[in-house]
Amino acid sequence: MKLLILTQYFPPEIGAPQNRLYELSVRLKKKGVDVSIITAMPNYPKMEVHKAYKGKKYCFEKDDNNLNIHRCWIYVKKSKSIIPRLMNYFSFVLSSLFYGLIKVGRQDILLVESPPLFLGISAYLLSKAKRAKLVFNVSDLWPESAEKLNIINNRLLLKMATFLEEFLYKKSSLITGQTQGIVGNIKERFPKKKVYWLKNGVDLNFYNVNKEIDSCWREENGYTQDDFILFYGGIIGLAQGLEVILYAAEELKNYENIKFVLLGEGPEKERLQKIKKELRIDNVKFFDAVEKNYMQRIIISTDATIIPLKKLDLFKGAIPSKIFENLALKKPILLGLEGEAKQLFIDEGDCGLAFIPEDFKDLKSKILSLYNDKALCKEKGENGFKYVSSHFNRDIIAQRLYEELLLL
Repeated sequence: MKLLILTQYFPPEIGAPQNRLYELSVRLKKKGVDVSIITAMPNYPKMEVHKAYKGKKYCFEKDDNNLNIHRCWIYVKKSKSIIPRLMNYFSFVLSSLFYGLIKVGRQDILLVESPPLFLGISAYLLSKAKRAKLVFNVSDLWPESAEKLNIINNRLLLKMATFLEEFLYKKSSLITGQTQGIVGNIKERFPKKKVYWLKNGVDLNFYNVNKEIDSCWREENGYTQDDFILFYGGIIGLAQGLEVILYAAEELKNYENIKFVLLGEGPEKERLQKIKKELRIDNVKFFDAVEKNYMQRIIISTDATIIPLKKLDLFKGAIPSKIFENLALKKPILLGLEGEAKQLFIDEGDCGLAFIPEDFKDLKSKILSLYNDKALCKEKGENGFKYVSSHFNRDIIAQRLYEELLLL
């Protein structure tokens, strides 16, 4: 089986889709699938092409796992406005189509990652040219998400995007959704299409609590063993609503040993740093994003993880990927999210405590519940490890997808 994966985001970039697609590619490769990837020059999330790739229009690589990686030019500019954002998306649509046509041979299956939805244009045309069956992987419902987050509010553009979304679903041999909410939404609108829940998950060989990990990060960064460290690691963007952490931190500033760590990059980082300054709180520290290999060293050194999102109906079907790594390392979660994630990881898995999205007083209350009961904190972490081990193991997820692809 020859499989071509088309995605704008891929390692060495750091992020959820990058890790998920890479881990899936490696596992399918081990099953004998001939895997190739068409992706952009690494630039996310800082929106700056990595030094090793600057000035390149195209390059081909084979990584340590023998994956065929085709990297194509992409327009990159540090701007939040809609025009540069669209230029970013469509530049890769064009370059991936061009280099895909001339550099990649015939394929059996083409799997495309959405968002960005517009990459589906290149995917559809390449699937026709390569005589490949199209698998459309939806990790976020576009344009619905873009409209509700006010990323795109032009009515004509939204109408065109909706037309494209429906066209691509109809042309796909298989639609995969990252959450049950996404799967249910698509099934309801397209009852005749085959839709499959392609879970996110965790590599239990990599995120392994039994491995010897240098965990001196706490001391190296000025924390003591008595400090109770609340961690957020990921994109610092609009969707996360990270103000809730800062305001909770202000409420808890008289608790000398309660500390907050916000790690990552994103468009909201500078604004949040200004809020911290205005609140005059010194129990919050911001850290730059780190490589995947270093992340578990930090997680091991913390006590619990905060996972917030804005209070929107849109997010009731979301499952943030950061949940999996933290639970695999036995860290309880404080989940500011309603819907599917709460049902799975709080109600069913008992992996932590839920707080009302964007409600900093409720977050404060849940933090104190863990802070004042170390046995409860440990119990929730142990529950989380057991739950992701049995339900979200990437080896099992890849095996089941492989079986689905054989049926196409």
